[in-house]
Amino acid sequence: MEQLNNFLGNAISATEWPMFLLLIGGGLFLVLKSGFKPYRFFGHAIAITRGKYDDKSAKGDVSSLQALSAAVAATVGLGNISGVAIAIHDGGPGVIFWIWMTAIIGMCIKFYSGSLAIMFRTTDSEGKLQGGPMFYITQGLGKKYKPLAVFFCIAGLFGFLGVFTANQFTETFMSVVQPEETLVALGGNEDDPLFNWKLLVGILLAIISSFVIFGGLQKIAKVATALVPFMVIVYLLAVISVMVANASQVLPSLKLILTEAWNFNSLVNGGFWGLVIIGVRRAMFSNEAGLGSAPMYHGQSKNDEPIREGLVAMLGPFIDTILVCTFTAIVLILSGAYLEEGSGIVMTLNAFNTSLGDWGGILLMVIVSAFALSTLFTYSYYGVKCLSFLTNPKIGKFYNWYFVIMIVFAAIASLDVVKNLIDLSYALMVIPNMIAVLLLAPKVNKAAKQYFKKLRSEPR
Repeated sequence: MEQLNNFLGNAISATEWPMFLLLIGGGLFLVLKSGFKPYRFFGHAIAITRGKYDDKSAKGDVSSLQALSAAVAATVGLGNISGVAIAIHDGGPGVIFWIWMTAIIGMCIKFYSGSLAIMFRTTDSEGKLQGGPMFYITQGLGKKYKPLAVFFCIAGLFGFLGVFTANQFTETFMSVVQPEETLVALGGNEDDPLFNWKLLVGILLAIISSFVIFGGLQKIAKVATALVPFMVIVYLLAVISVMVANASQVLPSLKLILTEAWNFNSLVNGGFWGLVIIGVRRAMFSNEAGLGSAPMYHGQSKNDEPIREGLVAMLGPFIDTILVCTFTAIVLILSGAYLEEGSGIVMTLNAFNTSLGDWGGILLMVIVSAFALSTLFTYSYYGVKCLSFLTNPKIGKFYNWYFVIMIVFAAIASLDVVKNLIDLSYALMVIPNMIAVLLLAPKVNKAAKQYFKKLRSEPR
């Protein structure tokens, strides 16, 4: 296991700068080329999501709201709780500023990739509509670029496993429920091999996930649409209550984020640039901008207008990073929990317990359960699409079996191995996806110019 972890760590180091240049450099290029228009039509994006512009005759399997809910279900998960804690622990409070910057850039990246998902979607061998990076690469750039699409899908077979979620959910369960102590209290033996609690939690997660993921896209979207708004509201209410209880520490926490963001003398993880890299990496894990995952859902939307869907996709990073990650960060900083050693989820758990008392951990357990399940449900679909592209839709469905087996593995694996596997896979997916988005950006700009001109001419 140690050798595997070392290999993954070395591979991550080799992909850091290509990922950084494409994600931040390429993202800034898109922001400038867009003329900041996606941000200026933020209100219009909300109106689209609310269904104001729904077209019942449009092709697709799910509504724009369902597509956004499914995409956000994959991102508003443990990455926003555990991932933020790991980022602050590794890079200090200043890392949050760079997470914000990456998220703002990521909103524009998602506008482009969401638009391309509709612009270049196609049908598979079963006659079903398909969209996503592998399709806008082959349909938009041509067959000679198919190796990029294949490369993306191979990395996706590993990157879209729910290993981080399963690992951190198990850590939460063990910390809150403390089943081994309960077993001893009942007269059992905590060393009894029959009571491997992490393994049991992994098996339970796999079974629950199976009931949804084997139902296909529409069932996943339906569950995500019901679960996502509820879990986001409950979590935000929980962290707001913590902030109210510690109101005097909120502004100092925000000030610490801003001052530490420019700490050029930082000795943590490679100094200033190490701080920025951590922020970029964790932001990408939080909102998946540039990764190419969300376009797979947005490509299924009942929407024939690419720019309209791109605006909906843009809302994802705002919800899961600007809102959820910021609130998580403030709780971690004002409680001082980020200074403690432990896994990301345990740090957040300590922050809730410090601020809300013993019931804070129970509340976080409920929230984490919803986050974990929604992420597992949605991630499986990404993997199915990757394997389907590499083979065919019938074989692609077998990815779900591989997916549920890896949930069990992740529950008992170390955090370092799981974190490095995801970081490497994500970096490898960003490279082909961002190359395609940048090359196809002129087509989106042309369509956007026409769409916004038409929108301005419509009566208010």
